[in-house]
This record gives sequence, structure tokens and C-alpha cells, in this order.
Amino acid sequence: MSDDVQRGLEGVLVAESNLSYIDGDAGKLGYLGYSIEDLAREASYEEVVYLLWHGRLPDAGELEDFSAWMAGTRALDDEILTEIRQLAAADEVPMAALRTIVSALSAYDEDAGHEDVTDLDANLRKACRITAKIPTALAAFERFRNDREPVPPREDLSHAANFLYMLNDEVPDDVPAETFDMALVLHADHGLNASTFSAMVTASTLSDLHSAVTSAVGTLAGSLHGGANANVMRMLKEVDDSDTDPRTWVEQALDEGRRVPGFGHRVYNVKDPRAEILGTKSKELAETAGEARWYDYSTTIEAYIADEKGLVPNVDFYSASTYYQMGIPVDAYTPIFAMSRVAGWIAHVLEQYEDNRLIRPRARYVGETDHPFPPLEER
Repeated sequence: MSDDVQRGLEGVLVAESNLSYIDGDAGKLGYLGYSIEDLAREASYEEVVYLLWHGRLPDAGELEDFSAWMAGTRALDDEILTEIRQLAAADEVPMAALRTIVSALSAYDEDAGHEDVTDLDANLRKACRITAKIPTALAAFERFRNDREPVPPREDLSHAANFLYMLNDEVPDDVPAETFDMALVLHADHGLNASTFSAMVTASTLSDLHSAVTSAVGTLAGSLHGGANANVMRMLKEVDDSDTDPRTWVEQALDEGRRVPGFGHRVYNVKDPRAEILGTKSKELAETAGEARWYDYSTTIEAYIADEKGLVPNVDFYSASTYYQMGIPVDAYTPIFAMSRVAGWIAHVLEQYEDNRLIRPRARYVGETDHPFPPLEER
């Protein structure tokens, strides 16, 4: 056993996985051998979910059945809707609300009490319900906190289009629906990131799937993990409000010691391939809407940071302007990240269950020893 301490477990291999492949030096990402570029261009989110959970792409019949299965489990129990209404009335932050909702879903899941938490068939049923219900819950929460009633899900729309429909009470046009579907594909999995590892640690104790996903949601809520996309959009809005050229604004921000969000990545040493894809879709949305300022701000800032700091954007950078152009509230960005990443969390949990070993690292003790215990009256 090595005595070296690897803070943050950086570079430490703790598992083998068939799910996602990352080459940080070449800027490559793939799921089960399929490049992210091909999946983003050719596959729907439902296809990618099937791929991650079953280890292969579905044929036409399997995809139709799987999509219908997911669509048929989108509706929420009345008790869950009541809880969401109460969370919105209490002005709960979206990620905390989602954490509470995911945990509560287990109370109404017919497989939640299954004796064997590793049973694959039961877990696939639970996985389908969790993944299908999260968008319904998020849309309902957003509408409740804006004094609007939730829009019931439709079974004839895709996973992505249905969410936008429930959020805005309007069937989305093809471009935003396709763009949002692509964003879900791009965020579906990404190796042993912090939230995925959190889910795996929970599963390794032989806790249940709802608990593992709840752990992951809580981990994703942190600003060093899932919160960066919202911070990017807040920055872009600050640039817009300042009436300052984006390059000048960033230069001043850096001089003040501020951090420009959306740049750099623990894994990638070159531009994040997902940022490359989303940048193109952000431009397409801007052209469709006839409003290019958010995209223009983004490209200007990207060029400046590359020239001055040698840094390249990560997926959060262009997801910000992409989501904003679809009318998605800024503080809902991270919950939408969760709405996509739940597919990967579950896939890694299923993989953990298949060949489980309790994840239990050690810490080096650096405190004092051999203190005599003083009586209370002498302290």
C-alpha cells in the first residue's frame, strides 16, 4: 500500500468501467466505444440512456418500447406534487428541492422495498421511473415558484421536448428541442466525476438506487462541480449590464482577482469536445432567434482567455448561453445537468452492483497522540 497522499484522489485509479472513455490530451470522449460527436449528431437521449444501461444500442423496436416505457412513467403522484408545491412556497433552492424530491420518490416506487438492492430487473424499473420523473418534478417546481400550475407530461413527445413543453406550456420548435436533446446526450456520463463517485460509494455499501442518486444530486449541487454553468451565465449577464466590451470586462475582472468561470477542467488539457459541439448549437440558436449577443460575448471571452491565459472552455461555458436562449432560468441549469447525468449515475451504480466491493479509503492521521485524559474539573 502506497503511503503517498493523493489529495482529491487526483489521478488515482479506483475502478474499471465500460461506460465512458476520456482522453484528456486528445480531447476525446465516448460512451461504450461510440464517440460523443457521433452520439450527439445521431442519437437521441433515450438511445443513450438505453446504451448506458444495457451496454449496447437498441434496435428500432427496442427503442420504441423503451421510449414508450419511459414516457409512460413521467407523471408524479399527487403527494409528490404537494411536496414540490411546499418546497417552492418555502423558496427552496432548486438543487436542494431536487435532492428532497428524488429521495421522496422512493416512497411511491413499487420496487423500492425490493429485498435484493442489486436485482437488475428491479433496478432498471426504478431507474426508468427516476429518470422519467425528474424532468416532471423540475418543471413543476419552476412553475410553482412562479405562481403557475404545473403542465402534465405528454407521452407523444421526446424526453427533451416534453421537458421544454412542461416548462413553458408550449410545444418547442425543432431547433430548441433538438439542441436540448443534444445537450442531454453530452451531459449523460463523464467518467468518475465527483457526483458519479458519490453514487458509487453509496451503492458500494449496498444501499438502494434512490439513495445513490440522492447522494449524487447532493454532490452535484456544489459550486466546484455542477454550479459552473449558472456562474457562466451570470457572468455574461454582468457583461451585458456593464455596457463594456467583453474583452475589457474580463481584463478588469482578472485584474481584480476574479475567476472567469467555464474554463479549465480536471481531466481535459485541450478544449472539451462537448464545448465544441455546444458552441455550434449555441450559434445555431442565436441565428434562429436573430439575437447573437450571448453567443458573441462567449466567443469573444473564449478568444481572450485563450490568448491571455492559455485556457480553453469546458462544457459549462457554452451550455450557459445555450440554455438561456431556450428560456431556461439560470438557477435551473444545475438541476438540468442532473436531469441528464442521472443516466450515467445509474449506469455506474448498476456496474458497481454487478461486481461490488465496499469503497473504503484511508486517511493518514496527522494529529497528536498519547494525551492523558484530564478530569472535567481540571479542563
